[in-house]
This record gives sequence, structure tokens and C-alpha cells, in this order.
Amino acid sequence: MTRALIADDEPHLAHYLRDQLQALWPELRIVHVARNGVDAAARIAELEPDLAFLDIQMPGLSGLEVAQGIEGQTRVVFVTAFDEFALQAFEHAALDYVLKPVSTERLGRTVARLRAAPAAPSGPAMARVLHQLTAAPSRPRLRYILASQGDRAHHIDVANIRFFFADDKYTVVASVDGEFLIRTPITELAAQLDPEQFWQVHRSTLINLAWLEGTRRDQASRLFVRMRGHAGELPVSRAFVHLFKAM
Repeated sequence: MTRALIADDEPHLAHYLRDQLQALWPELRIVHVARNGVDAAARIAELEPDLAFLDIQMPGLSGLEVAQGIEGQTRVVFVTAFDEFALQAFEHAALDYVLKPVSTERLGRTVARLRAAPAAPSGPAMARVLHQLTAAPSRPRLRYILASQGDRAHHIDVANIRFFFADDKYTVVASVDGEFLIRTPITELAAQLDPEQFWQVHRSTLINLAWLEGTRRDQASRLFVRMRGHAGELPVSRAFVHLFKAM
């Protein structure tokens, strides 16, 4: 039996999609309906469904960010109201998507394709699409970050930042002078920083290559990076592993 998860922050749309899927694919088992991206990411990791129907624009984490963090074999179908530019990005990367408002005819074609084809994890295609949808080439690159530590604000040179890490409502700025907090999401930071210097390696992590010390794979072939001056390791999600193949 094929198992699926649905994630949409609008309950009536999530329930409509569930009802349509059950009518078109009676054998499909819906294992969870998530109300936001954080819940979707946690339940996908826990339940490891065969399919995940992800709304793109959700609070907490977007559908693209949720998809980037998937480590198992879950195949993603994006449910989106994005414009033609975004749809071209999905088509180019061969990613499955359904347009809002969801029509029975279009969903039927998607179901037929999913039933006919084996699981196809998105891998590097996800990183390419996210870059296309968030890139802002005309915007000047950030040289300093205004971040807080307690009740004080600090201007931090980006060259002194080892990495950024999303933590609940905030993004942690891990610099040579300690940890600071900002509210800017990881994807927005990635679009504003020099892509030759800063790489997103996980939906919640952006690293400064100048501070990269090395990498390690565990027994399950999961990749981790080590940063100079930082005691721990940072996980690299499957969508970004390809960045390190040339190293």
C-alpha cells in the first residue's frame, strides 16, 4: 500500500486534496495531514511516507525547504499557486507539481504518473529550483549582519561568520565572537550573500566555505561538515550532497 502525507496551512484545501486523492486512488493511505512546514518535516522524518504533497507557501518552513530536508525515499509533489516562472523551474528540474486551485483532471494525470513510475527522490534538482526561486542577482551582497546578543545589537562582518543555523523562530549567527540572533530566514540569507562564499547545506544551515575544515560520512553514508573553531558537526541534507563531490 502506498502511503502519503499532505501538508497545507489551509485546512479546507488540505481536506479537499485528501478527498480527491482518495477518490482517484482508493489504495492510497493518507498517514498525516500537516498544518505547517515544521510539522510536515517532523512527520516525514518519523513516518517516511512514499509520497508527500507539499504546499509551497506554509508558515515555519516552505514546501521547498521541507523537501530539501528529506533524507529518505519520499517522493515530493508540490501543490502551488506560483506563477509561470516558477512552473518553468519545476518543469526544467522534472519535479512533480499540481497547480492551485487543484482540478480533478490535473490531479488525475499526476496520480497516473505517480502510480506508473517508481519513487524518484528529488536530490540536487531541489537545490537548483530553490536557488532559481529565491535568487536576487540585482540585490547588493551583504557585507555586514546586524544581529542581537541579549539586549545589544552588533554589526558583524560576514567574513567572521562560520555558519548560520535556523533555531525555532530565530536564525543563529555563529561567528568568531560568539553566537548572535537574527530573524532573517536561511533562504533569504542565501539570496543576499555571495554564493561563492556561502553554501546552503541543509534547510536550516548556511555555511561559510572560508571556515570549512572537512567532511565526514557515517556508516549510513550521511554527510557531515566540520567548521574551524566549532566543536560539533553540521549535517548535509541529500539535496546538497552534490556540492561536495568536486572536493
